[in-house]
Amino acid sequence: MNQLFSIFLFYKPYIFWSFGLNIIFSFLKYDILTILIAKVFLVVFLWFYLNETDGKQKLATYKNLGISTFKLFGWLYIIDLILSIPFLLILRGFI
Repeated sequence: MNQLFSIFLFYKPYIFWSFGLNIIFSFLKYDILTILIAKVFLVVFLWFYLNETDGKQKLATYKNLGISTFKLFGWLYIIDLILSIPFLLILRGFI
């Protein structure tokens, strides 16, 4: 449970970026599947960015908690899916 809470804390700064991308992609009339595939690439880019910059220290903190990098970003994507799919479905109803 402590690990899941830590993953939520990691996701917290990125939640507004995620919803912003959902809104932008929805207004551009992309399908939900296309948006989710694009988010996979964005999660991979985020992993690469954090690995190559000072974010390594942040990732080391999660490794010390017993959360591997793959597990962290995998759960990050799953949490994003759980929040994004209903948001996109509701947004589709208004666009």
